[in-house]
Amino acid sequence: MSQDPLELDPPNPMPPAPGTILVSGPFLPDPYFHRSVVLLCMHDDEGSFGLVLNRPTGMGVADLMEDMPKLSSPVGIGGPVQGSNLFFLHTLGKRIEGSLPVVGDLYLGGDYGQLRDMLSAAPKLAKHVRFFVGYSGWNGGQLGSEVKQRSWLIHPATKQLVMNGPPETLWGRVLRSMGPRYAPLANFPEDPSLN
Repeated sequence: MSQDPLELDPPNPMPPAPGTILVSGPFLPDPYFHRSVVLLCMHDDEGSFGLVLNRPTGMGVADLMEDMPKLSSPVGIGGPVQGSNLFFLHTLGKRIEGSLPVVGDLYLGGDYGQLRDMLSAAPKLAKHVRFFVGYSGWNGGQLGSEVKQRSWLIHPATKQLVMNGPPETLWGRVLRSMGPRYAPLANFPEDPSLN
């Protein structure tokens, strides 16, 4: 493959694995995942589970969950599967029973009632939680096939990328953080036919 810094089809730096980020390529035809960034939480031979990190709903968690304290914590659209279910990522570790480690001190889910009680007692802890409706799922082998078709680029996840910064700029920020071979993709026009 060319070492040209303007190469618009650079190689995939790593295979999909839990704790990696899937960055949709600028040519991905699926309108749902157009310019999306997905945290891959689970991945094995049977399938994959992830949460889209850059699709805000414009609603807070208290708007969706009556039993949640009045928090302004935004809710993202995690994906097209089980859109009526609430999922959450957090950095509260084993303080939430049933939490599954994703990468570093970033965890998926756990006891919702325990989380709700914790946030009721200490609302400032909400900055350590991200909420999502729905998730993104792939059957066994499906994600690997999409990666081979160049639909996704893969990058290691970090707590900083997942938990901080505006979701609207995440796609470009991740591509730029991947280095000079990937940064030109962040400037690729939404509709190349208009240039």
